[in-house]
Amino acid sequence: MNCPYCNGKAHLKDSSRIYGRSYGNVWMCEDYPHCDSYVGVHKGTDKPLGRMANARLRELKKMAHELFDPMWRNGPMKRWQAYSWLARKMDMTRKEAHIGEFDESQCERLIEILKEKEVKDELPKV
Repeated sequence: MNCPYCNGKAHLKDSSRIYGRSYGNVWMCEDYPHCDSYVGVHKGTDKPLGRMANARLRELKKMAHELFDPMWRNGPMKRWQAYSWLARKMDMTRKEAHIGEFDESQCERLIEILKEKEVKDELPKV
């Protein structure tokens, strides 16, 4: 895997290099911390949780999840329904509808959609 920002090689490293304590492995750009691009992995694997992200993209993903996740965690939808809704709103396939894979513009678009009042009016009654 190569870094999408500087095209440097990504290496599997312990997350303690980022957080000061270990939360498992991450794929990290070889030019970290100068490049600041990394992504966590699924527990017990080396499979990335999404695309490598710099600080700006990580913040946008966090904001998108903060607005989106309550739809299925506390809200009117089951998780699969929320992601199907997301796919329709973002004009993508269900397989593509994964915030971890989104780039900055996709995150910004989703945040804008989720902040719109109409979102609440079109949620299905479950």
